Amino acid sequence: MPPTTRRPLTATGAVLATAVLAVTAVSTDASAASTITVAADGSGNYTTIQAAVAAASTGTVITIKAGTYQGQVNIPSNKSGITLQGATGTSGDIVITGNKPQSTAGTQGSATVLNLAKDTTIKGLTIQNTYAAHDSQALALYAGGDRQVYRNVQLKGYQDTFLSWGGTGSAQVRQYVYKSYIEGAVDFIYGNGALVIDSTTIRSLDRGSSNNGYITAAATNASNKFGILITRSTLLSSAAAQTVALGRCWHAGGAADAIGQVLVRDSNLGAHIRQAGAWQDMSGFSWKTCRFSEYNNTGSGATNGTSDRPQMSASTASGYTSQKYLAGADGWNPVQP
Repeated sequence: MPPTTRRPLTATGAVLATAVLAVTAVSTDASAASTITVAADGSGNYTTIQAAVAAASTGTVITIKAGTYQGQVNIPSNKSGITLQGATGTSGDIVITGNKPQSTAGTQGSATVLNLAKDTTIKGLTIQNTYAAHDSQALALYAGGDRQVYRNVQLKGYQDTFLSWGGTGSAQVRQYVYKSYIEGAVDFIYGNGALVIDSTTIRSLDRGSSNNGYITAAATNASNKFGILITRSTLLSSAAAQTVALGRCWHAGGAADAIGQVLVRDSNLGAHIRQAGAWQDMSGFSWKTCRFSEYNNTGSGATNGTSDRPQMSASTASGYTSQKYLAGADGWNPVQP
C-alpha cells in the first residue's frame, strides 16, 4: 500500500531552473521566430523541446513533430504566453516521457513537465511518468502557473499524476483541461489550484486490491471558494466494482487551513466508484472537514443514496460552474461550450 502521508513540496532535489541542453539548431534565427519546430530527427529548428523553450518568448508557438522525447521539460515562470503543440493533432503521436520518483528527485524534479509559467497552452501531446512503484509520488505534470490551458492531452502516471499548485497559503493558480485523458491510481489529480477538468476521460488503474486508490486529493485553502471541478467527464476503470474513491482530503504539510474543495458534476461514473466511502480520510484528517460534493451525475457509479455521498442542490450548483471556478479577479474564461 502507498503511504497516506506526503513529503513536503519543497523536497531536496527540486528542479528550480531550466537546464539548457546542448543541441545544434538547424535555423540560426529560431530564437526570434514566432514559431519553432522541434523534431528528434533534426528536421526542425531544435531536436529537444527544452532547447525550444529556452529560445521562446511570449507568443511563441512550439510545434513538436511526432516522436518520443525523453527527460524533463521545464517551462520557467519567465516563459509566459508560449504554446506547445503536437504537430499531428493526435496526442499519442508526441510523447514526453520521464521515470523519476519524488523520493529521489523531489516533487518538481520528478515532474516530466514542470510548467511554472502563466498564460501557457499545451495541446495535442502525451505527458507521462512511467515510474509505477508504490513507494513514491511521481508526477507527469506539475502545473504551477496561472491561466494555463491543456487541450487534447494525455496525462499518464500512477501516484500523483497531475499537481495543480499555487504555493503555500491562499495564493491560487488556475488551469483548464479540456477533451483530454488522465490516468493514475493514487491521488492522481491533486493540489490547491482552481482546476477545471472538462469533457475528459479519467481512468483509475487497477491495483488488484480491495482499495484501488483515490482520484483526487484537494488541499484547497479555506479562504478559496473553488478547488477541483470535474465536469462533463467520464470516470472509468477495469478495477473491481466499488473499489475506487472519488477523493480524500489532503492537508499539505499538516496545514489545518487546507480545507479541500472538490465537485464532481454532470459526469458519467463507472461501477468502480465506491458507494460507501467514496470520500475518505487522510493522515488523521476527516473527509467531513473538507468540501466534497456531487451534482447530476449518471452511470452505475453515481450515488444510490448512500449518506456519505453529499449532493449539491441545483440552486447551489448554479454558482459552481466552470466559468466561476476560473474567473478569478480578471474574468478569465477559456471554457469551451
